Amino acid sequence: MSFLKPYRARVVAAIVFLFIGSLAWLSLGQGVKMMVDEGFVSTNTERLNQIIFFILSITFISASAVFCRFYLVTWLGERVSADIRKTVYQHLLMLSPGYFAQQRTGEVISRFTADTTLLQSVVSSSLSMALRASVTVLGGMVMMLITSVKLTLLVLLTVPLVLIPVGILGRKVRSLSRKSQDRVGDLGAYIDETLHEIHTVQAYTHEGQDKLAFFDRVEAVMSTAKARIFYRAVLIASVMFLSIGAITLVTWVGALDVMDGTVSAGELSAFMFYAVMVAGSVATISEVYSEIQRAFGAAERLQELMLTPIDITDVESPMQLSDASNRDLTISELVFTYPDETERHALEHISLSIKAGERVALVGPSGAGKSTLFELLMRFYQPKSGQVLLDGVDIASLSLEQLRQQYALVPQESVIFAMSVLDNVRYGRPDASIDEVKQACIAAKADEFILAFDQGYDTYLGERGVRLSGGQKQRIAIARAILANRPILLLDEATSALDAVSEEQVKQALDTLMQGKTTLIIAHRLATVINADRIFVMDHGKVVAEGTHQSLMQNSPLYQEFASLQMLDGKWDEA
Repeated sequence: MSFLKPYRARVVAAIVFLFIGSLAWLSLGQGVKMMVDEGFVSTNTERLNQIIFFILSITFISASAVFCRFYLVTWLGERVSADIRKTVYQHLLMLSPGYFAQQRTGEVISRFTADTTLLQSVVSSSLSMALRASVTVLGGMVMMLITSVKLTLLVLLTVPLVLIPVGILGRKVRSLSRKSQDRVGDLGAYIDETLHEIHTVQAYTHEGQDKLAFFDRVEAVMSTAKARIFYRAVLIASVMFLSIGAITLVTWVGALDVMDGTVSAGELSAFMFYAVMVAGSVATISEVYSEIQRAFGAAERLQELMLTPIDITDVESPMQLSDASNRDLTISELVFTYPDETERHALEHISLSIKAGERVALVGPSGAGKSTLFELLMRFYQPKSGQVLLDGVDIASLSLEQLRQQYALVPQESVIFAMSVLDNVRYGRPDASIDEVKQACIAAKADEFILAFDQGYDTYLGERGVRLSGGQKQRIAIARAILANRPILLLDEATSALDAVSEEQVKQALDTLMQGKTTLIIAHRLATVINADRIFVMDHGKVVAEGTHQSLMQNSPLYQEFASLQMLDGKWDEA
């Protein structure tokens, strides 16, 4: 309902047209009464013509109102669905990577698409039908009361019988609808995972097992849906039987009154007209009630997303950094534990001081905490204790936007979006000109293979860059970082996916890029960081050694072990 508030004028207009249409239909009952008593019984042709014209006029008014109501309500359904999608997506973008590390993307996508589509259907159709039917029921009961108090009271005695199955079975349908949506979410998550990793699926000939697992999930959806459909069918059938049965019995009583002369034939005809309208409307309500219960289940799932707390929040009055082409970076007593690993610290009392323009390398075994440190620098996670300072300013006091605009990141697994080369390269700087993009690609040694594509820089790279080799993806990512031109470079195995020739070319490009910039390099291959100003050796979340390559070769057994594994006859094996 909160999403309807901005469009209250259209909501009011839709309700007004709904009342006009419903009241017009209800007035047809009086037309039926007049047609029987004043037309048929009295055989008055002129009066009959007038009554027919009256009925046609009412029908035209009602049809016009239906057009306006249908247009407005359908528009509201589409608009509300679009607004919900925008709100949920905006909220998802503000959640930290930690949230998505614990959630399956396919499940989130299912809520984002299927659930909002269901809400759209309910707002634009089912809700409108329920409101219209409710007005018809209330109006019909009033007109029935005006026509015959005795017969109406008899009808009202049966109302509790109709409400009992609505209350009991309606709650059951809502519960099963929520479970059904959850099963569909599981299905979406499995599809997302297997199709995104189709190379691995087919390489290991796992199609048969994946097919069986998928079929099991489809059957789980069907099983839950079968129970929901059963209870919904029982609900609709019960309401229809009880309401129509009650009206039939009441009509029988009315027919006896006509025979006794206490009720006219026209009054009974009008009463039956209203009774049938009320019964039909009650049946409609029972049918769409099930849909509305499904929508409640979908709304609950969406609400869970929208109410997920944002663990990394912006400060209300952020501090501002001065303009600079490079920055000092100070890390003081940083301690961090991943939310699902409370027993083990990923980082333990890390302290580093990096001068502006300095080139620093982080080396160590996998799981030592190197990439975790990068994530804390950009506040993707909140440290348990300690500080990170940029030019002496605590990053916790900066806005997230300004903080992250200080870094140009080249991750170990290059991220390529399903868009053109041009848009991929200027992802971090959307206002860059084509010439600036080309210069960045030339510097990253990517220009040659880009121009080999038929459409050059306008070439669509496919989902996750499926059209590129690993080395080409890496060079696109490096071009993106070059173009962003930010004060601090974070290079996480930036040359890991390159062959020897390409690696040498990109290393030359990175050397140019790193001139005058504060640079942190994660590397397993020591040949790529041998010329760094300083090298920090990390192990089990701690800095265990610091120095140049020469000093570490003398003083750090762990570094010596890395070096011995990567050297042949005393020379670096760069193959």
